[in-house]
Amino acid sequence: MAATREERAEQATEVKVKHFTAEERVAKGKAARAEVPRASHSVLEPTDRDPVALLEEQAATRVPELVPIRYGRMLVSPFTFYRGAAKIMAHDLAAVPRSGLGAQLCGDAHLSNFGGFASAERSLVFDLNDFDEALPGPFEWDVKRLATSFEICARDRGFDDDVRQSAVLTVMRSYREAMRGFAAMGDLEVWYARLDVASIYEQLRQSADKKQAKNVARAEAKARTKDSLKALSRLTHEVDGELRIVSDPPLVVPIDELAEDMPVAEIRAEITTLFRKYRSSLQHDRRKLLEGYRIVDLARKVVGVGSVGTRAWILLMLGRDDGDPLFLQVKEAEASVLEAHLGRSKFKNHGQRVVEGQRLMQSASDIFLGWIRATRTFDGATRDYYVRQLWDWKVSVDLDAVLPRGLVLYAEACGWTLARAHARSGDRIAMGAYLGKGDTFDRAVAEFAASYADVNERDYEALADAVRAGRIQATEGL
Repeated sequence: MAATREERAEQATEVKVKHFTAEERVAKGKAARAEVPRASHSVLEPTDRDPVALLEEQAATRVPELVPIRYGRMLVSPFTFYRGAAKIMAHDLAAVPRSGLGAQLCGDAHLSNFGGFASAERSLVFDLNDFDEALPGPFEWDVKRLATSFEICARDRGFDDDVRQSAVLTVMRSYREAMRGFAAMGDLEVWYARLDVASIYEQLRQSADKKQAKNVARAEAKARTKDSLKALSRLTHEVDGELRIVSDPPLVVPIDELAEDMPVAEIRAEITTLFRKYRSSLQHDRRKLLEGYRIVDLARKVVGVGSVGTRAWILLMLGRDDGDPLFLQVKEAEASVLEAHLGRSKFKNHGQRVVEGQRLMQSASDIFLGWIRATRTFDGATRDYYVRQLWDWKVSVDLDAVLPRGLVLYAEACGWTLARAHARSGDRIAMGAYLGKGDTFDRAVAEFAASYADVNERDYEALADAVRAGRIQATEGL
């Protein structure tokens, strides 16, 4: 089979891999420490930027009628604002010192982008779960975004200074110690490392933390019911003997309502053609599995906070019968917010950029994870998408109700998980040597996080002021 355009481009940019000894890699990390001291990561350089203008720039390519919903969700609190402000933080991180040690980045590693989901072996794993901004870059960019999210979340929950500092320093210590642990492991051992929910439960049970163990067990039981069958009961109804996705505009809008002037047969034929292209991005056994499902309906669905306004779809498919559903999420992938500061992705298709980043960082990825490019759209534009299951035992921590002890335990899990994700792609030995045994790096990033949380609060107020002044519109309650 002839190589695709993307494969040829990747092959053309490949370089011969150089292999260094462990000692040489340790020396590299210590040399980076001399060039960019760990204490320098406390620095937050003030930049001359208008946060609202950056958000407006991002909104230019999004669905116009959905952008006010995004602003409304961001204005719920400084924490929800932070979730949607990855572009602003990328702009600010570009001005601070860089370690020179790279890894595959999530690009938006805040604490709400971690959670549980099913592995192919049907165990519930804990991992990063959002890669829209994925791109290689300085490892500490992800670390700073994660640490700052704990600072902001703790403020949002009204926790005192001791709890707030404990949560931030815990995520930093967990990341540093995990990275140093991975530096001592073999390559395959690192690759197979994972954190599953069953092991978290067992650790809590053995430590006699009965309350947290009970919370984890309850979350696991709930997660196992969140699948395509539950989506079928919540999102569909029967129309003329056929299952259809329920219309709930503007949050869920079936395809027939979005393309009233196009014949239904033409719409469905185009969807089928695109679906076949998506299947080609999967490995053969998974393509074979999908062949047993037929397409039933498609709808646009508003998801998340930062993603609102990008084109996201849910696809209903049926297999053996009406009780054998599969819901896929088809989500638009634009350029990563990091690309303006770190250079363009080597992948021509941004859907592939997301998928390749996800596969590299996660210990287990969705079996239906793939990508597609749509050249025929309603507005005539060419758009990239990635595809995954809508719900597959997906579960997340309820951050609106989390207690101090729970937030600190969550910080431990997130720090370990991010270190594992970076260790799979970056030079874990050099990064471990750079971080060192002491807490210098931890405290520097904690100081950065506190300073950036202040900046985030000012940016939140700037967005609120822009709404009050009529500069932008925000829709609340959706």
